[in-house]
Amino acid sequence: MPGIARLANVREVPHSAADPGSVRTDADLLSAHIAGDRYAFEELFGRHRTRLYRLARRRSQTVEDADDAVQDAMLSAHRGAGAFRNDAAVSSWLHLIVMNACRDRLRRNAIRPTTTLEEDACVPVADRAAEVETAIVVRQALMQLPASQRAAVVAVDMHGYSVADAAALLDIAEGTVKSRCARARARLAVLLGCLAAG
Repeated sequence: MPGIARLANVREVPHSAADPGSVRTDADLLSAHIAGDRYAFEELFGRHRTRLYRLARRRSQTVEDADDAVQDAMLSAHRGAGAFRNDAAVSSWLHLIVMNACRDRLRRNAIRPTTTLEEDACVPVADRAAEVETAIVVRQALMQLPASQRAAVVAVDMHGYSVADAAALLDIAEGTVKSRCARARARLAVLLGCLAAG
């Protein structure tokens, strides 16, 4: 994949590194990457590298896990760039991909090796069906929210971001995060009541 092998050595590119008239926006860089520009994604990653690593480090148990999560996330973003729907800032999209990569890595690390049980050992197994059903119902309700409300409520209520951090992540004002969360929570209360009853 052109350009992706060099991502580990990319320097952060400041927004003002070139003539202000020639600096491409994040959306321009992503569009150029999708159109086949070999260096656009590298430039986009360089622009956000420090913040993405900082985010991964806060969400990971080790430095190695953070490095691996960012690498996994950038490979995912590189390959899946065509699926970006322009319903949020490119930086928010990259942050969410890094958060998901960190969460996946934490899940993988939580898996413990199996041990052989003695034949007469009786170990109760927890029934997680209700937990899975709840997750499905919540996901169905979230998908019925407008994308802007869904992004705010997921960042604050599910990923644990403060209002200030969510505002920075989503590139909106703190008051906007609060109002979107309030509207989303009110709508979710109605939707979850209907979905649970249905």
